[in-house]
Amino acid sequence: MDATRIVAIRHGETAWNAEKRLQGQLDIGLNELGREQARRLFDALAGEEFSAVYASDLIRARATAEAFARPAGIAVQTDRALRERGFGIFEGHTYAEIEQRWPDETLRWRRREPDFAPEGGESLVAFQARCVSAALRIAAAHPGQSIALVAHGGVLDALYRAATRVGLSAPRSWELGNAAINRLLHSDEGFVIVGWDDRRHLDE
Repeated sequence: MDATRIVAIRHGETAWNAEKRLQGQLDIGLNELGREQARRLFDALAGEEFSAVYASDLIRARATAEAFARPAGIAVQTDRALRERGFGIFEGHTYAEIEQRWPDETLRWRRREPDFAPEGGESLVAFQARCVSAALRIAAAHPGQSIALVAHGGVLDALYRAATRVGLSAPRSWELGNAAINRLLHSDEGFVIVGWDDRRHLDE
């Protein structure tokens, strides 16, 4: 099978990112900085020839994808399976509020217990299975082609772990920058990382 070249991007910044407020699957749009970050993606990816652009159906991911796909004449295909992890009762609260209101649950969350799920939310095991399966399905549909995939920090974290075989409970030591460019290859052997957290287009 010919390898699929994947450009994976986290959505641009939102007001809730700046406030350190947990979004989960709540549909929060980009803030002014996030819109500028999305615009800069167009210039950064101008030399790429994508066969398809996929995005989470949440507006912050969809708007980020449309910023570089629409001017190139590519329709963004949304996929609900690329949504951020569902955090249930945690959603809409700042990290400080979550720690104050649910201290025991917060400890389990921060320890990255694979089977822990906030009330009404998803466990890491279920979330990893959902979004990695979606990425595998999408990549397998485009052998030998280049595609873009715009999603969320949790989804990018799941792809990184799938590519590097890092366990779900291992602490994160890699960056997941808003609108950063991450590159992977997919073949019969799974995902391989080519480059990660490229922010040069944002730093200029």
